[in-house]
Amino acid sequence: MLLTTPINEIERVFGVRERPNLMPRWNIAPTQDIPVIRREEDGRHLAMVRWGLVPPWADDPAIGGRMINARGESVADKPAFRDAFRRRRCLIPLDGFYEWTSVGEGAKPRKQGHVIRRRDRGVFALAGLWERWRGPKGAPPLDPPLETATVVTTATNATLSFLHDRMPVVLDPADWDAWLDPATPLPMLEGLIRSAPEEWLDVAPVGPKVNSVRNDDCSCLDPPQEIAPGKAKGKPGDDQPSLF
Repeated sequence: MLLTTPINEIERVFGVRERPNLMPRWNIAPTQDIPVIRREEDGRHLAMVRWGLVPPWADDPAIGGRMINARGESVADKPAFRDAFRRRRCLIPLDGFYEWTSVGEGAKPRKQGHVIRRRDRGVFALAGLWERWRGPKGAPPLDPPLETATVVTTATNATLSFLHDRMPVVLDPADWDAWLDPATPLPMLEGLIRSAPEEWLDVAPVGPKVNSVRNDDCSCLDPPQEIAPGKAKGKPGDDQPSLF
């Protein structure tokens, strides 16, 4: 994921008061910390949590590495996510996210990264869930607990269909309050889990630096030197995992 919007703009757009030292990030990877927007009794608040949800019943927080996203079609029923879906929903602010395709023929096709952003390049919000993990059963509780989050996904739209058959749920700002409100009925929440309109986002190829989590600067957005013909689905190269 990508988030370089200054904290004062995040504060304005999302109506939060916290001003953490949020450094620009061009290549956020799972298990790293991300900002989320949560609703509390006195309004919206920003918190830093680990990307990769750890359910309260987990014995090992490493399970979070396998729970960086949650399928919207089953999020209300899956044991790892159902309580968070009912009580602990959040917004995940970002400027963009990445997905990969395989380019070329033969045994070693090249991995081509793509960045997906709003057409106006503004900050937007993904639908997320968050949890608190207080440690394995029988052990002294963690103080403070480990807070984690996951991205809710849905079927892709036509704009992104050449990349993957899934995409994160991009929430309309008009729906932010409903997603955060613990009183929102489940049928209404399920109605918010839908693909983004095609006109909201665009896609651009990027160079190979984004393929590795070791690279995290503006050069991750540099265009590739050349784009080989032919595109097919594939997993990302190096050590940067797919969002989906």
